[in-house]
Amino acid sequence: MSLLSRIRNSIQQRRREAAPEAQLVPFRTLCVWLWHTWRGFRLQAALNTLIGLLLVLTDLAFVWATKHAVDIATGACPGASLKWALVLIAAIILVQVALGLANRWIRATLGVKARCVMQKRLFSRLLDSQWMDLKKFHSGDILNRIGGDMAEVIGFLTESIPAMFNTVVQFVGAFVFLLLMNRQLALIIIIVVPLFIVFSRLFVKKLRQLSHHIRSIESTLQAIIQESLQHTLVIKTLEHTPHTIGHLDRTQKQMRAKVVEKTVYTSISAGLMNVGFGVGYLVAFGWGVWNLQQGIITYGALIAFVQLVSQIQRPVRQIAGFVPVFIGAFTASERLIQLEQIPLEEKLPDQRLEGSASIEIKGLTYAYTPTSRKIFAHADYAFPAGSITAILGNTGSGKTTLIRLLLALISPNEGSITLRDSHGHAYPASSATRCNFAYVPQGNTLISGTIRSNLLMARPDATDAEMLEALHLAAADFVDRLPQGLDSPCQEMGGGLSEGQAQRIAIARAMLKPAPFLLLDEATSALDADTERRVIQNIIQKYQGRTIVVVTHRPEVLKYCSQTFTIEKLS
Repeated sequence: MSLLSRIRNSIQQRRREAAPEAQLVPFRTLCVWLWHTWRGFRLQAALNTLIGLLLVLTDLAFVWATKHAVDIATGACPGASLKWALVLIAAIILVQVALGLANRWIRATLGVKARCVMQKRLFSRLLDSQWMDLKKFHSGDILNRIGGDMAEVIGFLTESIPAMFNTVVQFVGAFVFLLLMNRQLALIIIIVVPLFIVFSRLFVKKLRQLSHHIRSIESTLQAIIQESLQHTLVIKTLEHTPHTIGHLDRTQKQMRAKVVEKTVYTSISAGLMNVGFGVGYLVAFGWGVWNLQQGIITYGALIAFVQLVSQIQRPVRQIAGFVPVFIGAFTASERLIQLEQIPLEEKLPDQRLEGSASIEIKGLTYAYTPTSRKIFAHADYAFPAGSITAILGNTGSGKTTLIRLLLALISPNEGSITLRDSHGHAYPASSATRCNFAYVPQGNTLISGTIRSNLLMARPDATDAEMLEALHLAAADFVDRLPQGLDSPCQEMGGGLSEGQAQRIAIARAMLKPAPFLLLDEATSALDADTERRVIQNIIQKYQGRTIVVVTHRPEVLKYCSQTFTIEKLS
């Protein structure tokens, strides 16, 4: 069986073990994807290959130069200059140092550029993906793929492939060199080493299974830490800290056990390989010493024998290690392909409505999956231009789902959602009409940075005066009294601010956006009654003509609404 066939079979086996019921990406598709992905990184791969080839040539040149210098010193090469032989060795060493620095520079500059390019491409695609399909992936899993899997693919394309090519060249070059010096010794070395490699490969299947288990446990550990840090307040108030740490500790013990087991198998495999290398070295050294004693070879030839054996054994060791590298790269590629297979939203130019606008919903039917209960069944709603509508209903009735439908994050199974501008032009709800909505979702939606950077998300060209006015209308005048004002830091999830303060900044951000529709999803739930009343009054007075949809349970809000819709939970 060829090496390529072994790699392909190993990859398919590992993927089946990882997800026995999943639809596997065909091996040919993986190869095509890697080839297209490689297009943006071929310069780095070519430079790494060139430097590797030059290093192989300098290694062989160093072997010849040291043999030549020793032969001169021992009188086996009369008439030659030892001085110039040493100068040649020094020059080769300097070239090797320069090549090493160039290799480091390429890895540091082009390597980080390659990672950034691919990371940006994947990140952009995820942001443009359909919302519901993206939500099927755990955020920790996506981070793991964008981080670890992406780095593995980039390293494979830019470093592993050139390294494998150069390793083969080094092996062939060293073997030919040794063959020219002593044919019998070269054949013995070639025969002995692979026998031990074959024995060590018997452990590959077990090592592959252990590697998969360890990777899965690492993903679990990341999920535990990530979600625990996001919900620290809940964990603390429920006094669940010891249980959370215990869960982490148990998972870590599982990983340590698998790592120890893998280390045992790895040690046995490496030990067998090292025995093979040791036997090869002993054969070469013994052969060389015996021939030196018989006067058949020179001291320089003995040194060359030893160095060439090392240059043959090192590539053999590296070639044996490329099989798991291929397996890891193809597995990582499949995980990235799965992200790229998330359907994209249709790219449409923004359709901005002019003047006051209305929304008409007719025959709306929606369920999240074909087997789940229906949230809406042939529902009709109308939101006239300039109206203020309260959406009421019990928990789980579909209030937030209605907001998602208006924003075209999800699409109706049946029926239509139509937006109309002041001229009567109709626009079906889509990603192109999303620009007409300013939205304040539930909870804390501030992003780490500053208050200014959060406000500018809604309107990048907003002036300080406009931002302060929006904050004033949202009853967030406290920002102007902070030591750093608009440049006050905003921690992750609005840390450093109270829930009510964060909510008011989010309202100000939405008010900055020049959009005909304002959606408030429990946007004043953290505000006291007086503050809530001021905010609602300010919004109505400032934005007369703007169509407002409010999801709320608060009686104070209902006083200002021109109509209410109660969504009944369908059985």
